[in-house]
Amino acid sequence: MKLRALIGLRPLRYASAMLLVVAVCAGAFVMNGRSGQAVSAATAVTAPSRGGQHTANRPEALLSSTLHELGNRRLDAAVTEIDKIIRDYPNFRLAHLIRGDLLLARAQPLTTVGNAKGAPLDRLEELRAEARARLARMQQQRPVNLVPRYVVQLQPEQRHALVVDTARSTLYVFENLGGEARYVTDYYVSIGKNGIDKYRAGDNKTPLGVYHVTGRMSREKLATTYGKLAEQYGVGALPINYPNEWDRREGRNGHGIWLHGVPFDTYSRPPLASNGCIALTNEDYTAISNEVQIGLTPVIIVNGMDWVAPGAGMGLRNELMQQIENWRRDWENRDIESYLAHYSEDFASGRSTLKKWTAQKHKANAGKTWIRVKLDRVSIFLYPGRDDLAVVTFDQDYASNNLVHQMRKRQYWIREHGEWRILQEGAA
Repeated sequence: MKLRALIGLRPLRYASAMLLVVAVCAGAFVMNGRSGQAVSAATAVTAPSRGGQHTANRPEALLSSTLHELGNRRLDAAVTEIDKIIRDYPNFRLAHLIRGDLLLARAQPLTTVGNAKGAPLDRLEELRAEARARLARMQQQRPVNLVPRYVVQLQPEQRHALVVDTARSTLYVFENLGGEARYVTDYYVSIGKNGIDKYRAGDNKTPLGVYHVTGRMSREKLATTYGKLAEQYGVGALPINYPNEWDRREGRNGHGIWLHGVPFDTYSRPPLASNGCIALTNEDYTAISNEVQIGLTPVIIVNGMDWVAPGAGMGLRNELMQQIENWRRDWENRDIESYLAHYSEDFASGRSTLKKWTAQKHKANAGKTWIRVKLDRVSIFLYPGRDDLAVVTFDQDYASNNLVHQMRKRQYWIREHGEWRILQEGAA
């Protein structure tokens, strides 16, 4: 469809076709088809949490306003809005590029984003990619009445869950309401230079999977540990547990996958810019870091979100909880054959195969006169890209006539022939 027919305007000297499309889309209202609730692009990116813990994303809101003014043929107003961004965020490179285009448009027709002559083409392409990614974020529906299907159950102490959609350059923040995820806000992010599906060290890819934040590194700690290299991480970093148990089982390796900030000479980075980490603006990183619980906050990394209505996962949640309870009961009842029937033939725990595990459990069970097993704080997540694989984590309180032991345990349950069985088990 021709641009003229799309927007119903005569050709305008001051705007390129791409910028006009951006403006029209950014100024539109996004309709949530499931809930019937309309959310404007500018409003959607500034949604606060119920507790007011997350501040509005002012640069994105102003960028949306800039493009909205441009779409309504108000060039001077658009320049005013973009100037507000540059005043408050002078290192926002994309804002400078758009401002340059707006000023240049007064003198000549534009052909694309970034019309400056002599500018490095690779840098321009990076900024154009960021413009496209931010446009996609402005157009997308905000899941005010939807939940990611991967979050089956949050345990009571997990205040938030983070879900990164690499296809949308977006990190979503959800809060825990009775074990279910509820949307709070979202942020623009950058991922690995070579995209997704990390497999080996140095491939500059971002992994896909279910992870947890394992630590918090301040700017000072990063500088002490990494010297000048620490500048690329900005205000801080949140390491996650890549490679997790499933990654190692699949032969994936590497290390040092973090959520972190950006160098101080830039506000944000292009969509594909890191060595595999997830990079946010320093302002957004700080907002997230303040809410993260070390060892508790899940980070689920996906390639394309799969949304469902609240409560849609209740059937799966109940099914898995029943299977976990059956496993616990059979263990507590010392019904060794029923207990072992909960394990997959491909089960592994460290270096133990099912055969070794079976022999070990038979030997241990022979000395038991009674067993008591209590499970608490159970979380359940579906693995991205796998409808048949669930990550289950819980506190286990075990006692018997000759042993007392407490631990945080993680299991991977796989659906085999219509039944859920344990594929992997070990300490969390």
